[in-house]
Parts: sequence; C-alpha cells; structure tokens
Amino acid sequence: MATTASMPIPGQDPLVNRPTRRVVSLLASGTELVCALGAGERLVGRSHECDFPDWVKRLPVVSRPTFAIDGSSREIDELVRERLSAQKPLYEIDEALLARLAPDVVITQTHCEVCAVSPADLAHGGQATLAREQVVALSAGTLDAILTGFADVARVLDLAAEGARLVSAIRDRLSALSLKTKTLPRPRIACLEWLDPLFAMGNWGPELVELAGGENLLGSAGQHSTTTAFEAVRTADPELIVLAPCGFGIGRTWSELGVLAAYPGWSELRAVKNGRVFVADGNLYFNRSSPSLFETPEILAELIHPEHFPPVHEGRAWRRVPRP
Repeated sequence: MATTASMPIPGQDPLVNRPTRRVVSLLASGTELVCALGAGERLVGRSHECDFPDWVKRLPVVSRPTFAIDGSSREIDELVRERLSAQKPLYEIDEALLARLAPDVVITQTHCEVCAVSPADLAHGGQATLAREQVVALSAGTLDAILTGFADVARVLDLAAEGARLVSAIRDRLSALSLKTKTLPRPRIACLEWLDPLFAMGNWGPELVELAGGENLLGSAGQHSTTTAFEAVRTADPELIVLAPCGFGIGRTWSELGVLAAYPGWSELRAVKNGRVFVADGNLYFNRSSPSLFETPEILAELIHPEHFPPVHEGRAWRRVPRP
C-alpha cells in the first residue's frame, strides 16, 4: 500500500502554510495512514517513530522515549519492565512544540502502551495545553479493528470517501490472496515478535499467517503478544519460523541472531535444519497497524508457498537465515 502515500506540495513549509485540519501524528501507523488517504500535506508534526514514507522524517518531532532504545533486546525489555513497574511513562511529549504547531487533530493509540504514544502520555505533564486539540486514538488488535480505525480517522479528517475507498481496496486485496491460498497445504508457522525474551506474535499476526496459507502456532489472534518459553517453541517444532521483532528492521534483528543460537535445542528445530527461518522487517510490515501491514500476507505467502509466490519482497522485507 506504500504507493498510495502522498508527498507534500513541493516547496511547502508545513509550519508556515496551514492547510485545513492540521494534523500531528504521534503514531507511525497514523502518519502512514494520513499519507495513504492523500492528505500528507496536512501533517505538521510527528512522533520519533514515524519514518514512512521517508519524507515525513523532515517533520518536527514531538515525542521521545524516556528509556534507551539502542540496546539489545534483553536490555530494552528490562528497561521497559522497570519503568512500567514504577508507573513511569515510556514516552514524553514536547508540550511547547505541540502548542506552537497548533494542530486541529492529534493521532495517537490505545492498543499498546509499550509500542507508541498513548492518550495518557499526552496528559502526562499538563493536559491544559492540549484542550483545544481533537485527539483520535486508534485501537486495534485485529485486522477488522484496524480497518475500522482507518475509517474513523478518515471521518475526523473529513475524508470519509477516501477512507472508504482505501478500506475497500484493502479488503479486495486480502480476498484475492485468500482465494489463492485456501486450497494450498498449510504448514505450521511460528512468528516471534521479540527474541530475548521470546514473544510469540499475537494481535493480528495469526490472521496474517492464515491469509497467507499457514497454520499459526503459539500466539493467539486478537490477544496481546506474550512471553513464550523456548520449550514451547521446541515442543511446537514449527516447519517455518518468522523473526519480526517489534520496532526492528531486518539489519537490527540479524545482528541478534546469536541470541537464538544460544537457546538449547535451537539448531535441532525442524525449521532451522531445513533452512526455513526468516528475518522480516517487523517495524514496517508486522508490528504497526498501518496500510503497509496489508502487504504482509503477500510477504508471508512468499515464505510459506515459494512454489506459488515469487520472492518479490526478498531483501526489502525479508531475508532467509542460513542453516547453522
């Protein structure tokens, strides 16, 4: 769906020119959605995580994490748990910058307080400065809920027709893929959303696997992703493993493959022995509830049924892990 992203008007400075319904998106999927609706020029600010389409990186950054995000998977997990246990926020908002940007709409989320800025983060430190903005909070745990959220945001932006067209096109795309895969064999798949500790992918992950023609193991559809003992992975012994840590691109995940090799029995797993372990771009294609997520079933179909789906996303969205 990346081709639907709109570019800002050439030479337009979003801080000077004030289009109707000025938007600050504190959610990467929200930023991508606004662009997919053809309204990218309305964006005047973004979160520290908003990175697609690439030009949005030029927008003012309104949020920042309150913990180091450049450590290992284990280090990040420990820092997040410490802050949550102490009831400290994971993100901070630049209230002064937000006030100067004067948005009509602020997009945030309520689904996962770990993954992105939530309404609670907006209220932390002074809600009075935000009284005049309309806050749209996306909440999504399933593909249907994500599409409902797309339509909700489109209505707030006075783009209901554009939202309806986007949702319809996505549903048609999913239906076409499902028709192709429904008669194929369904190998058993494990999608891992974090490596240390292991998290099995929940939320919409199992739905993506099903659409792509696989049988999902470990994670539960519509439920939050949860820590998973390696013994559960070993017992399931999946035919294919997809590694797509939350917020990580291919390169960062690749650098942590040694973590998996250290688990006792990793090299004995069927998927590992058969060379069917893949690193995927979790940041763009698996973890955020954005239009790009609906390209993911096609990506998974390439991994699950290579004899029927050519590897058009290889290198960009996924890489095969060599046999040990």
